[in-house]
Amino acid sequence: MASEEELFANIDALLEEEPQLPPPAERARLREAAGITQARLAQALKSTTQTVKNYENGRSEPKSPRLEAYQRLLNGWAAKYPAHGAPAAPAPAGVPQSPVSETFTGTFTGPAAPEPRTRTETAAPVDAPSTPAAPAVPVARPATAARRPAVKKAAKPATDPRFPHGPLAVLDGDGSAFGVDGIVLYCPATTVPQLVEWTLKESGLGAGKLNRYGKDSDPLVVLTASAAVRLGLPERLEGHEQRRSLRLPEDHPVVKQVVKAKWQLTQRGFGPWARIYRKAQGRDRQCVQLAILSWDALDDRSWPGVTDMEPADIARILGTYATRVTTPRGSTAVSGLELMTALRPPTRAVQDPQTGNWVSGHNPGSLGTQPVDPAPPEATAEHPVVVNSGWSGGFLNEEAYQWVRSVDTLSDEECTLPFAVGLDLNTAFLAAAARLVVGLSAPDHFHHPTFNPKIPGSWLVDLSHIDLDPRLPSPFTPDGTPPTEPAWYQTHTVAYAQELGHNVAPLEAYLRRETGAYLDPWHDRLRTAYVDTLADLGVTKDLSDAEFLAAMEQHKQADPALAAVLSAIKATVKGGVGKLRERPQGKSYKQGETWPALARPTWRPDIRAAVISKARVNMHRKLNNMVKLTGLYPLAVLSDCVVYPSPGESPLDFLPYATSGKPQPGGFRLGPTPGLAKLEGVQSMLWAVDLMEKGLNPARHIKGGDAVLDEGE
Repeated sequence: MASEEELFANIDALLEEEPQLPPPAERARLREAAGITQARLAQALKSTTQTVKNYENGRSEPKSPRLEAYQRLLNGWAAKYPAHGAPAAPAPAGVPQSPVSETFTGTFTGPAAPEPRTRTETAAPVDAPSTPAAPAVPVARPATAARRPAVKKAAKPATDPRFPHGPLAVLDGDGSAFGVDGIVLYCPATTVPQLVEWTLKESGLGAGKLNRYGKDSDPLVVLTASAAVRLGLPERLEGHEQRRSLRLPEDHPVVKQVVKAKWQLTQRGFGPWARIYRKAQGRDRQCVQLAILSWDALDDRSWPGVTDMEPADIARILGTYATRVTTPRGSTAVSGLELMTALRPPTRAVQDPQTGNWVSGHNPGSLGTQPVDPAPPEATAEHPVVVNSGWSGGFLNEEAYQWVRSVDTLSDEECTLPFAVGLDLNTAFLAAAARLVVGLSAPDHFHHPTFNPKIPGSWLVDLSHIDLDPRLPSPFTPDGTPPTEPAWYQTHTVAYAQELGHNVAPLEAYLRRETGAYLDPWHDRLRTAYVDTLADLGVTKDLSDAEFLAAMEQHKQADPALAAVLSAIKATVKGGVGKLRERPQGKSYKQGETWPALARPTWRPDIRAAVISKARVNMHRKLNNMVKLTGLYPLAVLSDCVVYPSPGESPLDFLPYATSGKPQPGGFRLGPTPGLAKLEGVQSMLWAVDLMEKGLNPARHIKGGDAVLDEGE
């Protein structure tokens, strides 16, 4: 007979054993009976959807302390949802009593959770395609106001199981990390290194690559002012007005924490957009992007009003942009440039014919991994190529229009018209990038070449002999004045002179032998993002012109959050093109020195010139066709905005239509796609003439106020 000591030893051994969970199939049955998704359960367990799937198919088992939490949940469900034929029992205290749908009341759970706090949050409708994620865990924040549902929703892409919680999260001061689709994660980090570790190992944040040869997008964590303070960062920085040079000093405690934890910062340091990384281990990248709202990470010109919104709304806006465009990497200009590389990666895996091994090789159609020097006329005056060579032969001047018609050319009939109406071309630079063939290699120099409109490059041509109507801007100069001597032009400008019936005889040229439509995937992705976002705001392709004008009047009020996304998409286009010729910054710069942007393969002023040249030519072609179709001449042009005299307050009063009611091809047409036009503003004709007499541009102010419409860098 066993002794009491032996019996107690056996009992103690049983108590020390790990809790036994029901079989995997029963775990899945209980969860489904409770109406809880795998993603939601993963959120409650502070795990991932794939891990829960593994629990339910027997591939893996939870470890302590997640094991005890999971067993407690299953026991509660088993009591409430017994197997067929078994009696139900009261659910243990603390176990959720019913599934939730739109409105959820409960508490944080899991070993990493803070002190329990209960609250209600109403999930806002999501209008953007994004990865499905767990329902919101309740957080200490008032319910956000209900938003107007989208008119049209795009199909959601397949979920990447590696990143179940989407590309980014907005972290608040109480540890609530708001993600896409209304999910909320709990982040226990109180230091930046802890935040980086949590993001990479526990958050489930990130996004897959946009090209088979590209790289996954690093997760982005956006910090509110209170989150920044919680992590030991200043709410604002000294020298706040000098945003470009804004960064923490190297001796700041947070920078020291990062270095001590063996993380690194990029050369731009710890600023509004900080990248914290370690060298990749094999194929696994270890990099987290931080954006600090109170340090002006989101420029209000590109993201109007976003910084002042609630974290959940910011997450929705940035998540929509990340899904449709790219995970933000900095300003919209930086993101626009990075998107080019993400869609056209410089390298791909190729097989070495000698060894049979797979090695990194050039990806055809890309710009490669090494920067190339521009031709002297394509560079800027401070560029080393220009300074070191003593170049004095002039430069390309392919810029957007800034032209005002002389009041002396106005007819009496025009002056008696009551209104001046401004038309704005949707994302004109994006439309110009479509099917645009550009040079991919370094330039070669030619003397007296025969002009070929299919070869991208820069041509020295004399176009001063061409007679032009003074009521239209010259298509060859940004200010619209006719050229007076030989000058350098991009291929599209010279080709347009030939299209107008004039002889062109280049004196010199810098041409590129390797060419391709480098910007095509960039154009396609941004065009889709622009059109889909407008459609979500109620501006769809199937509207009549009158309906389109009415919808555009209201689209910003339909959903301010999506209107901010639309603004960011447009800024991405303009800024990305501008970044192709980024100039040196800082008072200490001296002519002839290199600057950081020159180290990029994407420092390509010739590609920028090609986009702008084609956009300006497209504008002039429409202006010319409008004369043929209607007899109307513009009053002024500013980049993609043109002002016409009109008998009425609507573009419908002067745009050309066939007797069938359809728009005449060749002129300006209304519509929501890139290259089509929308109403920019209406003023009186007297107002416009008054500005013209003062030498001011009515297109700059037609919208009202002091809005500037030029597509600068």
